[in-house]
Amino acid sequence: MLVNSVAYKDGLKIADVAREKIHEYLARNDCVVWVAVRDPSPQELDQLEEEFDLHPLAIEDARHGHQRPKFEEYGDSLFFVMHMIEPDGDDLRVGEVDIFVGRNYVLSVRNRSERNFADVRARCEREPELMQHGTGYILYALIDAVVDRYFPILDTIETKLETIEELIFAGTSPRANIEALYGLKQQLMTLKHATAPLHEAIGKLYGGRVPQICTGLGEYYRDISDHLGRINQNIEAAREMVTTAISVNLSMITLQENEVTKRLAGYAALVAVPTLIAGIYGMNFDYMPELKWPWGYPLSLAAMVGIDGYLFYRFRKAKWL
Repeated sequence: MLVNSVAYKDGLKIADVAREKIHEYLARNDCVVWVAVRDPSPQELDQLEEEFDLHPLAIEDARHGHQRPKFEEYGDSLFFVMHMIEPDGDDLRVGEVDIFVGRNYVLSVRNRSERNFADVRARCEREPELMQHGTGYILYALIDAVVDRYFPILDTIETKLETIEELIFAGTSPRANIEALYGLKQQLMTLKHATAPLHEAIGKLYGGRVPQICTGLGEYYRDISDHLGRINQNIEAAREMVTTAISVNLSMITLQENEVTKRLAGYAALVAVPTLIAGIYGMNFDYMPELKWPWGYPLSLAAMVGIDGYLFYRFRKAKWL
């Protein structure tokens, strides 16, 4: 369960904390404890609830998982839920990170996610002057890292969309194009479900009344809000492009069907002319024009060939054939 546990004082790392000694550092007022756990069991969550004195409603959300991204304030402590989106082949895997923040602790609970926050911890340790802001800055660094990881996902989706748009006009399978576009639309919806609620939650951490833990960090949280605004705007633009691409693909299918219909109609007309002439002269009447005429048979063939040749010329000129 435990990934790492570190104590900081005045923005500097003072110790790697063993699992059984976390409570000793939590009891101190001069340091901050940053604990990261992954895929804990219900029993382990119960232990964390008791050790960190977490709010029952917050730990209940972490226990059940699959929460909507949100921010909750429980007295002097904060609770954040974010979605961790990672590529999984051609699909997206959606994990979750629950962050509990108190005056002197940060507890991150990561579920169904492969990528950790080691790079975030290294970044914070390189910036001791900012770490002096305490748990509010650690919370900012975690949220900022999760949001920044959305950008490559969105870039990949946009690149795939551009590729499919080129294939639409390259004569590839329309069904395959529509399936690929629908898959991209699902991925954009997954990304939207992660970013839109989070954008709303971040708005509560800067401007106006903000939690005491986040005081003095307004410009940092505002920067995250700006990033989320850009992501949401790009998602909406990509969704519109996908919808347009699907419409264009369906229009291309209709055009292809019209082309086939025109070709079939043209060939049917070419077959109808000799069929009509042969049908007329195949009727068993005693009195028919040119029935005994020696040039009647060659003339009939010539008429068939001539009329069909003229129709073929007109159809080719009209681009039906």
